[in-house]
Amino acid sequence: MASGMINFSTINGTTDFVKKSFAGMITRLMPNGQAPLFGLTSMLKDETAVQVEHGFFTKTMVFPSLNLDALVADGVATTFTVASTTNVLPGMLMRAQSTGEVILILTVPDATHVTVRRGVGTIAAAAIANDVNFYQVGNAFEEGSVRPAALSIQAVRVTNLTQIFRNSWALTDTARATQVIAGDTNMAESRSECAAFHAVDMEKAIFFAQKYSGTLNSQPIRTMDGLINQVTINAAANVNTAAATTNYTQLEALLDVCFNTVTDPKVANERVLFCGGAAKRVLNNIGRLNGTYQLVDGATSYGLQFSSFKTSRGTFRMIEHPLFNSNTDWAKMAVAVDLSSFNLAYLGDRKTQSSEYGANGQALESGIDAVGGSLTTELTCLVKNPAANAIIYGLTAAAAG
Repeated sequence: MASGMINFSTINGTTDFVKKSFAGMITRLMPNGQAPLFGLTSMLKDETAVQVEHGFFTKTMVFPSLNLDALVADGVATTFTVASTTNVLPGMLMRAQSTGEVILILTVPDATHVTVRRGVGTIAAAAIANDVNFYQVGNAFEEGSVRPAALSIQAVRVTNLTQIFRNSWALTDTARATQVIAGDTNMAESRSECAAFHAVDMEKAIFFAQKYSGTLNSQPIRTMDGLINQVTINAAANVNTAAATTNYTQLEALLDVCFNTVTDPKVANERVLFCGGAAKRVLNNIGRLNGTYQLVDGATSYGLQFSSFKTSRGTFRMIEHPLFNSNTDWAKMAVAVDLSSFNLAYLGDRKTQSSEYGANGQALESGIDAVGGSLTTELTCLVKNPAANAIIYGLTAAAAG
């Protein structure tokens, strides 16, 4: 087959699974195989990168607040000393967490002071201790008021690098011509194994890669930031190591942080939880010991198997990841993924291309009595809301509580 988009009918000699993408083929041929996250991306909208550095702009919602930096001695004082007035504007209503009193911001004269109207509501003004927090509860303006100052959210550009993945297969012409006793031909089997290795290498990078740019053989080489590193850098509070034993209360604290932000309201309370076998056993035992949940087995229409459980804040579709079981450390790991915050970007037309040489009309004549081919993909992964994901290391044993 000439270089171009891969013809999936050559993977196993059947046309039943000819799909638009390599990821889609992996999902349907091997729904419970070694690359479930990469396979699931076939159901997500991917992007086209036009440069090797690809990214997006993100904005984080602002929630104005104040922290008192000095005692408010009585209910008469109208000038407050605070730690910072960042994002605080005249017209904002602020509620004291300790007393419930609501104040109206009148002016913001400098970085550490505000003047206010006291007791805006049913709770009377009174003394307020130092270090009390005030949280914004809206704004209010008089009739005929002038246009208020604008509160802006600064856009931040987040980038990642495209990474080139290549895998090959090869057979002597004798091996190609030899009929196997059972199963696919040697050639079909070699193609299939190459596809599996290609998917697994991308799956590993999607989870574990770290951004790097350098040279090799005088040519540029790049690796991308995988999901785990993006969450670790941008949402460190969502990355935790479990204690020697984990009970239900602790598990909720470890997992539920991923529900504090929303990417897509339609699936705001759903996450896919990839875990190793040891971690899955701990999660199952936590539910059994505490009587708080029971794993419910299910499967998608294309055969992907999962187990579901619910916490007080959301539902987790748990998938035991075969790659996590490849070593004892990853086997104790669980990664909660918000699929609505995740997608892949392929550089130009480099969305899994296949090249072959040798037999069956291939033009390349090398003089070698052999056939072979390769798969090449150049992509990067984007996690547009890292805080909607969570990572737990070291799930070792369950406990009641």
